[in-house]
Amino acid sequence: MGQVKLKLIFCVTEDWYFCSHRLPIARAARDAGFDVVVITRAGDDGDRIRKEGFRLIPMDLRRGRFQPLRELAALVRLVKIFRAERPAIVHNVAMKPVLLGSVAARAAGNARILNALGGLGWVFTSTSPRAWMLRPLVKSAFRFLFRGERVRVIVQNPVDRAVLESVGVPAGRIVSIAGSGVDPGRFRPSPEPPGGIVAAMVSRMLRDKGVGELVEAARLLRVTCPALRVQLVGPPDPGNPSSIGETVLGSWIREGIVDWRGAVEDIPAVWANAHIAVLPSYREGLPLSLLEAAACGRAIVAADVPGSREVVVHEKTGLLVPPRDARALADAIARLAGDPALRTRLGGAARQRVLERFTVDKVVEQTLSVYRELCPPGATASYK
Repeated sequence: MGQVKLKLIFCVTEDWYFCSHRLPIARAARDAGFDVVVITRAGDDGDRIRKEGFRLIPMDLRRGRFQPLRELAALVRLVKIFRAERPAIVHNVAMKPVLLGSVAARAAGNARILNALGGLGWVFTSTSPRAWMLRPLVKSAFRFLFRGERVRVIVQNPVDRAVLESVGVPAGRIVSIAGSGVDPGRFRPSPEPPGGIVAAMVSRMLRDKGVGELVEAARLLRVTCPALRVQLVGPPDPGNPSSIGETVLGSWIREGIVDWRGAVEDIPAVWANAHIAVLPSYREGLPLSLLEAAACGRAIVAADVPGSREVVVHEKTGLLVPPRDARALADAIARLAGDPALRTRLGGAARQRVLERFTVDKVVEQTLSVYRELCPPGATASYK
């Protein structure tokens, strides 16, 4: 029997997220014989996706506020796309594509479905009334959409797995894969830079990432460690309900509390010019920014929450502090700032943990294994 050309569709909200978190998997799938198609909002990274040889279908799957008419229109369009494209596998990434893409793929009736949850997101971290009301609805949707032999769901940490199992998702449908992986050849250790200590946070500027707590910690550190600089690296995200606007970020800069660099492409250079990595997020899937910092041999301070604690082993690869606790965060940063030997020990162990568990090659192979499991009988001949 000759090879069968399988079509794989990625359904992702943002083109930049596809490039930062799923591009190595898509490349490997292409090399394994898949025809790769990407459904996403086509922004600045659209051309990059096309240059990789992937077909891009532009679609505005807006994150943020739920708008029934807009979501219904998106759902109808997805059904039409899936019926026309007839993919072997639909790989939905993040909350809205997972929900809409799963419904659409079931309605189209011609796809195996792989849902990737990079953490349970704002609905599960926020204490707002809207999140509280949406939470049971999302759990019910999970229970309905993640059943069936043709469906798998990827989670990145044991807590998220436990949540899905608690709402009735069969354990056999859940696959644990440790995030997006990191390339240890690109993210390499380097000597600490000379001069004053720099504590950097690489993240979108979201309240749920703990940016406010880090700013408050920076205020405290101005008294105890006046030479230390706190650096925020990353853009606001207007599509996320917890985004922090440029006006607020500008006010912090004018106050002299933090430096904000905005979006930066050369992340290895960020860690080469920093001494400490910080992420006080309220909840994560498995944070890529911490994996990259760890691969660069930087000691980490992170909130003791799902996802982050998969990367940071307290007192071994970094320091964990209670979430939403600016004082504890400041104390941990100050401790590392004053102890270069501790930074070196923790940073070295952090890189070793990445090499053992979190390389991009491991994540790619685990994901391809799920594709093989989902493929229709007789179609696996397309794999190399």
